[in-house]
Amino acid sequence: MSRAPLVSYFHSGDGLRSRAIGVATPATTLALPAPPARLQADWTREIDTRLRLAPGDVEQMPLARTIVRWPDYGACVRAMRDWTAALGLGDVLDDGVIALMACRGARYHHDGNQYGYAAFCNLFLSDDQGLDLVFAETGRRIALTRGTAVLFDTCQPHGVVPRGASVFQAADFAAGHGLSQVFLTWELPIEDTRVAAALGIEFDVDSHAAARLDAQQVRRGDARQQVRPDNGQWIDAKPSRRSTTPDGSYQ
Repeated sequence: MSRAPLVSYFHSGDGLRSRAIGVATPATTLALPAPPARLQADWTREIDTRLRLAPGDVEQMPLARTIVRWPDYGACVRAMRDWTAALGLGDVLDDGVIALMACRGARYHHDGNQYGYAAFCNLFLSDDQGLDLVFAETGRRIALTRGTAVLFDTCQPHGVVPRGASVFQAADFAAGHGLSQVFLTWELPIEDTRVAAALGIEFDVDSHAAARLDAQQVRRGDARQQVRPDNGQWIDAKPSRRSTTPDGSYQ
C-alpha cells in the first residue's frame, strides 16, 4: 500500500495554499574569484567568536561588511544571475531576498515551516573542505566548493555531511577542525511560474486542507511531518508540551 504524498501548505495572500514538493535540484560550479584573505579572516572571527557555531548550526552573517570588503562581490552575483537566467528564471534573482550565511555542517532539516513560500538559491563561497550537501529524500549529493550553486525547494530535507557520508554526526565537526562553509542565499518566490517549473512543482494539490490549516507546514495525509536530524527521513511530528512559535513549529 503506497503512502500518501507529502504536501506543503504555505502562505499565499491572506491564507494558505497547497503544493507538491519539488524534487529537482539544479546545480553547477561557477568560476568565482577567491575572497581576499582579510575577508576570510573576518568570516572566521565572526563564526568563532560571535556566532560560536556548534556542529550542525546554520546562522546568518553580516552581509554589508562582506560587500564593502570584497571588490569582486558584484562579479559573484552576476555569475549567479547568469546561471539562473540560463535555467529559465529570467531576472527573478534581482528581486530575491539575499542573505550571507555560515554553517558548521548542517543537521538534516527542512525549511517548509518558515519558508514554504520560497525556493532557496545558494552560492557557496568557501573552498572545498570535503563536505557534501545531501538531499535525503532523493539521494542527490552535491560536493561543496567555492562556486557551487544550487536551487532547491525549501521543503526538501537537506544536510551537510562529510564527503561520502550519509548520516550527520556532531563528532565529525568537533571544535578546532574548522569545516565551516560561508554562502550566499536568495529566497525566490515559489509561486513564480519560472521557479515552479524549474523545480517541477504542482499547486493546489489539497485545497481543502489548506483552507482549514492556519500555519505553514508539511503533511502526509493527516499527519504533520518533521525530519530526523541524523538521516533526513520524514517522520510524523509529535505534539510537545512546550510552547509553539508563531509559525506553529515547536520550540
